[in-house]
Amino acid sequence: MLKPVSKPRSRRLRKKLHIDEFQQLGFRIEFKLRPGMTDAQEDNFWDEFILEAIEANQLLFAGSETGFVVPMGSVSATPEHQQRVQTWLKARLEVFSVNIGPLMDAWYPESL
Repeated sequence: MLKPVSKPRSRRLRKKLHIDEFQQLGFRIEFKLRPGMTDAQEDNFWDEFILEAIEANQLLFAGSETGFVVPMGSVSATPEHQQRVQTWLKARLEVFSVNIGPLMDAWYPESL
């Protein structure tokens, strides 16, 4: 979907389109899990990732080892959100590479 062209729009429409003051930022994450993990170990990792790194920080996550993170509600992600997720992932023995992308428009990303 293309980002709407900026032109005078009502507040209601700007909110519906998530533009201008209603823009919501998120960020892409990519990480690699160590090979050789059992299914139980991977399940445990994902459970802890969602509970401790995502939900504990009032975030939502879509994806797997490559995904996108946005805050719950209609607020934007911050550098602090990025840092918390990165710190959690880097502290895990199951993860051997982490890449946190820049903040970007969650509704009209250039490319995911």
